[in-house]
Amino acid sequence: MRTYLLILALMGLAACNIAPAPITPSAPPATSDTPRLPPAVAVANFEEVVARVEPVAESVCRRETPRQNCDFVIAVERDLRAGVNAFQTLDKNGRPFLVFTLGLIAEARNIDELAFVMGHEAAHHIEQHIPQQRQSAREGAFVLGTLAQMGGASQSGIREAVEIGAFVGARRFSQDHELEADRLGTIIAIRAGFDPVRGSAFFERLPDPGDQFLGSHPPNAARQAIVRNTAAQFGRRN
Repeated sequence: MRTYLLILALMGLAACNIAPAPITPSAPPATSDTPRLPPAVAVANFEEVVARVEPVAESVCRRETPRQNCDFVIAVERDLRAGVNAFQTLDKNGRPFLVFTLGLIAEARNIDELAFVMGHEAAHHIEQHIPQQRQSAREGAFVLGTLAQMGGASQSGIREAVEIGAFVGARRFSQDHELEADRLGTIIAIRAGFDPVRGSAFFERLPDPGDQFLGSHPPNAARQAIVRNTAAQFGRRN
C-alpha cells in the first residue's frame, strides 16, 4: 500500500467490515470565531490525516469495488488562487487523485475537518461518481441534441442543445452524489478514528448553496444531518 503526497499546479480541471480505530477525543466544533491553526500544526494535521485515512479508504474501496483502481494519490494544489477547495479526479489510467488546496488545509480549524473532507472525496471514487456523471452527461447531450435536430434546429442550435443537455445531465444526480459521499465519508472518518460530526462543522463556515435548481451541492443543513445520522448508527452522538 503506497501513499503519495504531491504538489500540483492545476491545469483546469455498503457495509464496511473494517475494525474502527480508537476515536480521537472530541472537542467543541470550530466556529467562525475559532482562530486558524499555525501553519506547522495545519501541515502536521494534514500529514496525520493522510497516514490514517488513506489506508482505510483504500481498504473500503477494495472491499466494495474491487474491479476499480483503489491506489489513491493524495495531492496538494499550492496555487493560492485555487481558494478553499478539495476534489476527486482520475488520471488517464483511472487512478484516483484526491486533491486539496493549500487554502483548504489552512482553513481547517481541527484535524477532524480534514479527515472528514478526505473521507468524503475518497467516497466519491468508491461510489464511482465520475463515470456516473459522465454517462448522465452523455445521455443528456444525446436527448436534447436529438430533440433539437428533430425540431429542425440549425447546426449551431443543435450544438447548443447538446451542450445544455450535457450540463443538465451532469448535474442531474450531483446533489445525491454529494450526500452519498457524505455518508460514506463519515464511515471512513470513523474507521480511521476521527469525529466526522465535529469535522462536518466545516460546512458552517461555507456559503450555503440552499435549494438551487440544478445546484451542484445540497444545503449545508442536509449534509450535516446525514453526517449526524450516519455517525449515530456507529454510536457517535454529538
